Amino acid sequence: MQKYDSEEIAMDPQKKEKLKRYKLLNQSVIKGEILFVGSSLMEQFPINELQQTLGKNMIIYNRGVGGFVTKELLASMDECIFELEPAKIFINIGTNDIGSPDYKKENLLINYDKILGQIKKKLPNCKVYVMAYYPVNAQANFPSIDQQQKNEMFKTRNNSSIQEANIAIKDLAHHYNYEFINVNDGLIDGAGNLKEDYTVEGIHLWPNAYAVILENLKQYL
Repeated sequence: MQKYDSEEIAMDPQKKEKLKRYKLLNQSVIKGEILFVGSSLMEQFPINELQQTLGKNMIIYNRGVGGFVTKELLASMDECIFELEPAKIFINIGTNDIGSPDYKKENLLINYDKILGQIKKKLPNCKVYVMAYYPVNAQANFPSIDQQQKNEMFKTRNNSSIQEANIAIKDLAHHYNYEFINVNDGLIDGAGNLKEDYTVEGIHLWPNAYAVILENLKQYL
């Protein structure tokens, strides 16, 4: 199995610092609990505030890293997953791959396959939930971005590519007997875009969107 490391992929200092923080935090975790892992869309999930509405006593750790692509998670499996020895993993990784200029679905699937394969090998009893990629909104106007930025942001990271990737990672999840969760019910407007009032700039989400996602997730927690 191929092993990536942070030098090979030139991980930036902010990501390395976050991983160091996680590694230190992992010394104090309660093992066998619930883990959220992925990129910024997972890191920004305010799960520990929103879960108070569920009336359950759960411990949920979040090891999302903003800007992460699949090969960076592969380089950080210990800090982000294995050191916590979770009983359940909810994973959302790959949207930054889709948004990269050289995006190829085949490369995304190769890396995602390695991520799930390592989890299956090292945590054979862990329940893994592969979350669908959220839709985007490239149509609405957001004050934080101009047209040039918008063109770059949505060049490859568009709803067509996302839907295609969701079909592929659903098949991949089932290959490992993991559950694929379509968490997008209630997020999409009549035109098939992420609802404007749910998103900061067409990609990242406000807490009201995460409240909808949690409603779709709660049966699995």
